[in-house]
Amino acid sequence: MTTYAKTLDTKTLDNSIQHVTSSVKQNNTTAHIIQSDQEALALVKQFRQQFAQHASQRDLNRQLPFEEIEQLSQSGLLAITVPKQYGGAEVSNVTLARVIAELSAADGSIGQIPQNHFYALEVLRHTGTEQQKQKFYAEILAGKRLGNALAEFKTANASIKTTRIRPEFPEQSHNDRYVIQGEKFYCTGNLFAHRIPTLVQDDQQNEYLAFVNADSTGLERIDNWTGFGQRTTGSGTVRLNQVLIEQDELIPFDLAFSTPSLVGPIAQLMHAAIEVGIARAAFEETLVRVRAARPWIDAQVDFAHQDPLTLYELGRIAADVRASELLLAQAGAVIDAAKNNIDEQHVAEASIAVAKVRAHSTETALKTASKLIELAGSRGSQRNDNLDRYWRNARVHTLHDPVRWKYYFIAQYELNGVLPPRRGTL
Repeated sequence: MTTYAKTLDTKTLDNSIQHVTSSVKQNNTTAHIIQSDQEALALVKQFRQQFAQHASQRDLNRQLPFEEIEQLSQSGLLAITVPKQYGGAEVSNVTLARVIAELSAADGSIGQIPQNHFYALEVLRHTGTEQQKQKFYAEILAGKRLGNALAEFKTANASIKTTRIRPEFPEQSHNDRYVIQGEKFYCTGNLFAHRIPTLVQDDQQNEYLAFVNADSTGLERIDNWTGFGQRTTGSGTVRLNQVLIEQDELIPFDLAFSTPSLVGPIAQLMHAAIEVGIARAAFEETLVRVRAARPWIDAQVDFAHQDPLTLYELGRIAADVRASELLLAQAGAVIDAAKNNIDEQHVAEASIAVAKVRAHSTETALKTASKLIELAGSRGSQRNDNLDRYWRNARVHTLHDPVRWKYYFIAQYELNGVLPPRRGTL
């Protein structure tokens, strides 16, 4: 991944890393608090190097990255979007995207795990009460993690939700506690979470994000994710059987999209960042493998890195990967600019900017990961090298939202002036 951060004071960075190391060993409940974009970017570069070392082993053996995710919590990287008025760094969305991309370059699964964590924090920022913001932001700054239980696997289409929330005592006129009943799937990060924001509906079809304690009675987390890629994201099932939740743990969800907000663009920006990170890592791996490959006989050269057709393919990939990175930075900047003037038009511009990078990064990640194996040659197929993990991770992640619809909404906006819909997929 291209280096964006300026050099951080060495003493400051060393102190941050020492805090993370000692906190994990001692199981501290108070995390380091990052102070700036610069510090966040410097720290994530360190984690990229560290997490990449055993990424292939984790994927091959499906070893869930509990320790690595705890290190991210203790480092303060999972609190970087907390607003300054609540004690956080409130980094730019350009920086947020870079952080996710760096983590994804190290390990596509680790890069995806925080996506819904930051998504829930953005919903909180937009629709939460002052009391809720003070409560949950303080938890995040202390090192708590959020998973998700949004999607349902057994409904006729993605818009149908059957998970319900009802008053604990319906006969009473006022309730402070409610019960949740339902089942969710694709619950990325839930195995590592302290709270699991769960999408629920009441009997009037109002939607809420319920910040459910992960150790709640009646909540069951099932490690049954069997996807061939993103194997260690913890994206299995969450069952909720009469799970109790307090009134102040319910945050309106439908309001995040009924009025203009940046919840959707920020969610999609992080998805694009995951693909950009995977593409960058696959490209860098390709450079290593081509240098070690044998040349094709028709090239009549001594080394594969002299093969003119190999160089042609590498040049195309290099251009595509860099283009995705620039589109990602541009989309983050558009979102950051819209934060100061949130209205229908600016939110639409942010959605389209993100749709462009998401469409491009989808195709770039898939192509780059495939070319890695092609240019590595026959030896690139060896299981122990596990080079296919880049393609498997890209292919599974890019299934979140079909790229064909990104192009449709981009064209409708550019040609006909039609604003894209407001939702988490745009």
